[in-house]
Amino acid sequence: SNISNNIILNIFYFFSSLPVVPFLHIMVEKIIAVTGTEDSNAVIASTMVAFALSSIMTGLAFFLLGALKLGSLIGFFPRHILVGTIGGVGWFLIATGIEVSGRLDHDLEYTLPMMRTLFLDSHVFSLWFSSFAVAILLRIIQARITSPLVVPGFFMILPLAFYLIALVLRLDVNTLREQGWIFPLVESNTPFWHFYTLYDFTAVNWRAVAGTLPAMLALTFFGVLHVPINVPALGVSTNKDDVDVNKELVAHGISNAVSGLFGSVQNYLVYTNSLLFIRSGGDSRVAGVMLAGATAALWMIGPWIVGYIPVMVVGSLIFHLGLDLLKEALVDTWRSVHYLEYLTICVIIACMAVLGFVEGILVGIILACVFFVVQNARSTDAIRAACTGKHMRSAVRRLYRQERYLSEVAGQIQVVKLQNYLFFGTIDQVERAIRGMLDEHAWDKHPIRFLVLDLQLVQGVDFSAAEAFVRIRRLLRARQVYMIFCNVGQDAQKALVKAGVWADQLDMEGDLKCFEHLTDALEWCENILLTAYFSQRPKQALLASPDTTIPNIQQIDHHFPIFGSSPRHEMLHNAIHHVLKGKIHTEQNTTDIIESHTPLVHSNTTQPTLILVQTFGEIFPDASFEFFHKLSRYFERDTVEKGRMIYREGDPCDYLLILEQGSLHSTMTLLKDSVTVETILPGTVVGEMGMFVSSPSRTRSLVAENDSVYWKLTKESFAHMLKQDPQIANQFILLTLYFSSERLDTMTRYAYILH
Repeated sequence: SNISNNIILNIFYFFSSLPVVPFLHIMVEKIIAVTGTEDSNAVIASTMVAFALSSIMTGLAFFLLGALKLGSLIGFFPRHILVGTIGGVGWFLIATGIEVSGRLDHDLEYTLPMMRTLFLDSHVFSLWFSSFAVAILLRIIQARITSPLVVPGFFMILPLAFYLIALVLRLDVNTLREQGWIFPLVESNTPFWHFYTLYDFTAVNWRAVAGTLPAMLALTFFGVLHVPINVPALGVSTNKDDVDVNKELVAHGISNAVSGLFGSVQNYLVYTNSLLFIRSGGDSRVAGVMLAGATAALWMIGPWIVGYIPVMVVGSLIFHLGLDLLKEALVDTWRSVHYLEYLTICVIIACMAVLGFVEGILVGIILACVFFVVQNARSTDAIRAACTGKHMRSAVRRLYRQERYLSEVAGQIQVVKLQNYLFFGTIDQVERAIRGMLDEHAWDKHPIRFLVLDLQLVQGVDFSAAEAFVRIRRLLRARQVYMIFCNVGQDAQKALVKAGVWADQLDMEGDLKCFEHLTDALEWCENILLTAYFSQRPKQALLASPDTTIPNIQQIDHHFPIFGSSPRHEMLHNAIHHVLKGKIHTEQNTTDIIESHTPLVHSNTTQPTLILVQTFGEIFPDASFEFFHKLSRYFERDTVEKGRMIYREGDPCDYLLILEQGSLHSTMTLLKDSVTVETILPGTVVGEMGMFVSSPSRTRSLVAENDSVYWKLTKESFAHMLKQDPQIANQFILLTLYFSSERLDTMTRYAYILH
């Protein structure tokens, strides 16, 4: 069966290179445009050399892609441009089919006279439309019969049917040939190696050959696009999972280079032909050698056989392949691709038909780039989340009174979390959103003092986007709003520095700041707001010093005044008024206006009673001085030097502590790196949950940022408290759970906003 299959397939493969014919046609036109039609030797010699060079160029491209293991690189090229290119080739084949079967004297033109010739000249119309009708008939048969032998069998029967009809109607073969129904006779005494004599290098017009370089590149591009797609597709259809695309590319490179050196044209695997050959029994090396031998035999027999082939056979085959490619480009993609991609496909086909093949590809690439920008600008959100400091707080444990104050004024902190690649198509979203925040109507309702831009999810920043940040900084500066960056990657930082957002990486003074993490940025903003609180708060002789509640408070840079007459300043005054009211009484009857609802304390009260009052007094305003005095008896004082570890991750949870002075860092190990989770300031509780629920080990480490003093309650002391003072123990549990709930709320907000 392989012998019969090879006979059929050779006729089919005789025209299997038709998809590349438009490229070869363009190359010939380019050469004729330079050399003219008078010097036929120069035209033929230049054409032969150009064809051979295009094969060598294609082979080199294939070989390099395979040798460098870049077989998957073509997958990054937009598929719809390839589909548009295939559709353009399909249209070229339709046009070629009209030219060949219609026996036109010149190329098909989209003019009114040409349309009159094609449709009003009955002879021309009958020539090309008969071939077109036969191609339609073949497609109807294929829709009913799915055998792979339909196409080769059809084209084997078609010439027999043509001559049978001519015989029945008693039509003269020579008359049919003169009328264009059969190809002209070719000299039969021409040897098969005659075409090598056409390589007359002395007659080659090298300027004309150089002019075909764009067409060569387009031909190479067309072949390179097909192989990495057709090879895996053929592997799927033949149930072969071990297909090596790079190996196939190397083989294609060698075959094309050898073909070019022997003076032949480009060749590459064609999915439909290969699948047809395999399913027809050609699934072995022997079958491949037989096909090659049959092809060589036809080559040696010579071109005389062409003079007996009906034009309808060639024309219908060209129409069939053209319709097949147009169907793949326009029908199969209908409603399966985005409407902009489908529009690109149609434009590529139209431009190839009107302007030319190379021009059509270039227009398609330009459109793909434009539509890519439009689609990404519309569908890609540059802003992941936007919220105020009320909904996203820093990971700093503070006094209840400070937390209460911040909950009222943290709305002046605006956090904008950015994402994806920021470029000229998406940065407009960010700029419009920030302008909206600074709009007069929005400003009156919600004035801001800090704009925190989180770039953790930003993949990159182009020059246009970086320039937009310069404009945003000018807008913020006019409103006296701090511009704060955090989680800025190295590439994004370079782009911002080059655009002039800041002069260099160390220039972070004034209205612009940059922090490593979001919580650091939020902490800085909260500290600025707390300076207003401490500047207006009356002195508290009996409580902890304000200096210990904000690290390095004296070094905070105030580029913009913290007070003045504006909605922001009025908000701060109102918050301070709400928080700082009432009086505290001492045994000497002296009065100072300080924080309200604090329990009555004595002037000679010592630690740890004072720190307990400071920590829990406002959470439990009904508590008496005696409650805190009794509670203090179960605590033990301890100190730690700067940089020393209080406990490590994995240590037993055998005590909780309340910080009196200094500051601590809570850290945990993530992917072998130590990450700071929280900052603990005086007047807060640490380690309560682990001790209350009897956790086997600690999940975090605690490190002293400064020399610190803390009071700890051990498990043994707490057990003793439960026996001796159960009511105090129960109330103490309720008080400490406030800190746990606050931390849980902070982490939950982070999780939902960052989601």
